[in-house]
Amino acid sequence: MTMGPLLVRGMLAGLVSAALGLVFAWVAGEPQVNLAIAFEARQSAAAGMAEEPELVSRTVQETFGLAVAVGLFGVAIGGLFAVAFAIAYGRLGAFGPRATAALLAGGGFVAVALVPFLKYPANPPAVGSHDTVATRTGLYFALVAISIAIAIVSVQAGRHLAARLGNWNATLAAGAMALILITVSYLILPKVDEVSANFPATVLWEFRLASLGVQAVIWTTLGLVFGVLTERSLASRARAAPVTAPTG
Repeated sequence: MTMGPLLVRGMLAGLVSAALGLVFAWVAGEPQVNLAIAFEARQSAAAGMAEEPELVSRTVQETFGLAVAVGLFGVAIGGLFAVAFAIAYGRLGAFGPRATAALLAGGGFVAVALVPFLKYPANPPAVGSHDTVATRTGLYFALVAISIAIAIVSVQAGRHLAARLGNWNATLAAGAMALILITVSYLILPKVDEVSANFPATVLWEFRLASLGVQAVIWTTLGLVFGVLTERSLASRARAAPVTAPTG
């Protein structure tokens, strides 16, 4: 399996997934961002604080800025996904390209998005102190790295245990180990809660659901599109391979 074409397919699938994620973000996420910004403006006005000038207009932020950010994320994740697929293909069992891509996408969503989200959920612009941005960002990406490491260790443990326990029992054991390690990580890492008591709970909840929904759309689309493209490519190569007649 050639790595170059695989990377191209991964980045292309990532771009498609980013486009769909962007549409979801515009529909479900941006209205909540606007409500959060309006709340912050009302709070500042009530406190007699002058409105800070915008370095980048809100229109640019929710159009070009958001498109660039989601697009770069999709392409980067697509490239990394292609590398992970090249490593995992044929090593996760007798799965074809589409099934392998679907398993990787599901695992990627859980490890990269869901596990960090449950500890450090996304917050709209009006939530959180500017002084703790670097700390909160560092904690979030540390948990992403820990979650990915736990996923890799759990998969390897499941493969080694399968010979002794069978596939089903080995999967349960690996899953239990992953759950224990994630729980310990949650307990060790510090808690971050900077949501003010008067912030609208509905806005916060819907913003967080929209944020997780964008990730779900991106990972689902990435797995499906990459799987289809890779399966077609492998099938085309198999049909084009020359058939050597046996010699007597």
